[in-house]
Amino acid sequence: QVQLVESGGGLVQAGGSLRLACAASERTFSIYDLAWFRQAPGKEREFVAAISRSGGDSTYSEDSVKGRFTISRDNAKNTLYLQMNSLKPEDTAVYYCAAGFVVSSDSSRYWYWGQGTQVTVSS
Repeated sequence: QVQLVESGGGLVQAGGSLRLACAASERTFSIYDLAWFRQAPGKEREFVAAISRSGGDSTYSEDSVKGRFTISRDNAKNTLYLQMNSLKPEDTAVYYCAAGFVVSSDSSRYWYWGQGTQVTVSS
């Protein structure tokens, strides 16, 4: 069972950038497809981006983040990243990383989850 720990969240002004990281506990990190989800207060958890185990294939939430966020991974460092640029107040949420065996926007397809990191974007 892989353990995931997110970091890099914080408070940033609108238009700013943050890079989130998700560190995994085991060397078999590269067998997992990975994703970022987020959950704002009073809202359901929503898909942000996902990346295949090799890093060669990625997909994004079309409506909200494509063109501003970039998902990447470093299998040698057992770490997943989310580079977030041009942040907006509506990006405020707890961001979670997740690991599974398929690249999907469906949260139920992921087996393991981190504890989340808070991102707050001020206007």
